[in-house]
Amino acid sequence: MAETKYIFVTGGVSSSLGKGIIAASLAKLLQARGFRTTIQKLDPYINVDPGTLNPYEHGECYVTEDGAETDLDLGHYERFLNVNTSQANNVTTGRIYQSVIEKERRGEFLGKTVQVVPHITNEIKERIQILGKRKEYDIVITEIGGTVGDIESLPYIEAVRQLKWELGDDNALIIHLTLVPFLSAAGELKTKPTQHSVKTLMESGLKADILVCRTEHELSDDIRRKLAIFCNVRQEAVIQSIDAPTIYDVPNLMLKEGLDTVTLKKLELPDETTPNLEQWNKFLDRHKNPKAEVRIGLIGKYVELQDSYKSILESFIHAGAENEVKVNVESIHSEFINENTIKNKISHLDAVLVAPGFGERGIEGKIDAVQFARENGLPFLGICLGMQMAVIEFARNVLKLKGANSTEMDDTTKHPVIDIMEEQKNITHMGGTMRLGAWDCHLSDKSIIHDVYGTADIKERHRHRYEYNNKYKEQLDKAGLRSTGVNPETGLVEVVELQDHPWFVGVQYHPEYKSTVASPHPLFVAFVKAAYEYSKKKS
Repeated sequence: MAETKYIFVTGGVSSSLGKGIIAASLAKLLQARGFRTTIQKLDPYINVDPGTLNPYEHGECYVTEDGAETDLDLGHYERFLNVNTSQANNVTTGRIYQSVIEKERRGEFLGKTVQVVPHITNEIKERIQILGKRKEYDIVITEIGGTVGDIESLPYIEAVRQLKWELGDDNALIIHLTLVPFLSAAGELKTKPTQHSVKTLMESGLKADILVCRTEHELSDDIRRKLAIFCNVRQEAVIQSIDAPTIYDVPNLMLKEGLDTVTLKKLELPDETTPNLEQWNKFLDRHKNPKAEVRIGLIGKYVELQDSYKSILESFIHAGAENEVKVNVESIHSEFINENTIKNKISHLDAVLVAPGFGERGIEGKIDAVQFARENGLPFLGICLGMQMAVIEFARNVLKLKGANSTEMDDTTKHPVIDIMEEQKNITHMGGTMRLGAWDCHLSDKSIIHDVYGTADIKERHRHRYEYNNKYKEQLDKAGLRSTGVNPETGLVEVVELQDHPWFVGVQYHPEYKSTVASPHPLFVAFVKAAYEYSKKKS
């Protein structure tokens, strides 16, 4: 293909309609036809990245292989496509303005008055085309965050308008995702919100080429015809996106609706092959027809919002399907765990995962959960802060180091078994300054973690400031909490595991970021298998 084609996904009427899932599903269908496809997200908030945002504000912060802190939708993109994303796949208003202001300070605008048009819009257009200009992709799908009509989104909409005009109609198209609500009092679906949303989009100079309509009920031919006429699209381009039991059903639903066919036709691309979804559908079959069930406790402090641990929850789905078991995740708030409640909250579980996080709130509950798992032979996985809690618990209760802690929680502790990285001590900026992205790790022979990966050398993604304190390594190893994964360059401990326990592993990195439908993460696969083995022994 001579030129990269661009698809823009906008949203209307309401937020949280699933633009990311629609974008990922279309990308999956196009990829399954043989097109090299990637997805990027344009986020209208002024934060430079979501790294400093509370998970309650924006869900989890996803980290790419190259160390970018990004929107959680990039996790969907990777899980669906099994292709790594990068810094170029996520753009925020903060990053756009930061770049333009830096250029102005360097004198790149030759004394011109810096304005939203053309300077901000030019920067946006440049960011949109970075992936396309690499000549690695046939199609770039760009999801525009927010809802059409938002003040924050206007520069993005204007940039897309300009870019569509520059590229030509055959090289770019607009997919508008909107809501068709069902009014129970009237007993019918209403199209007026969608009509208004499309009108708002047109007022900004953009015409929707394809309408994807989120709905709880089937769209009749009459409704599709009405939407086509009033929204100025072909009837075949009115696509129904009905509620599905799982997000992994959506590619098949979009295939049935012909979203990929309409897209290829509008972009004047060949439509000669049928999407190869054989592996995808095998995964779906295993996911929907498990042979057993396990119950795993997810212990964290942001459990009220499921998106806070999105990648972990999806990793359980992938690993569950691989083991042909259904993973029932029980979210447990660590603030409500103490010595009086611990048995009631955890004893019925088949395994425990202590989740990542920051700050001291809920820490003691996590430590109590680790102790229960260690003393009762309950399969345990600690991720990042969860691994650090395992080290603290062991230091306190086995080594008897009174008050052992992390300097993140107590900077006066006599036993800082977890301490801040030396190079982090003089950092004043919080955003983008942690240990981020993929780092090497060497695994010890004859260890659980080596058996999990089947290799001695791995590379996993990180997002943290505080580290295992090597001053206590000899003591901890000798007492039974072995350091079985170490970064070969820095000597920093990446993995700990208990010597005399059926399955107890803590990892400093975030394995959940690399689990996909096509490649379930081996650590989650092994953990779910351990939970299943434990459940069989209980029954």
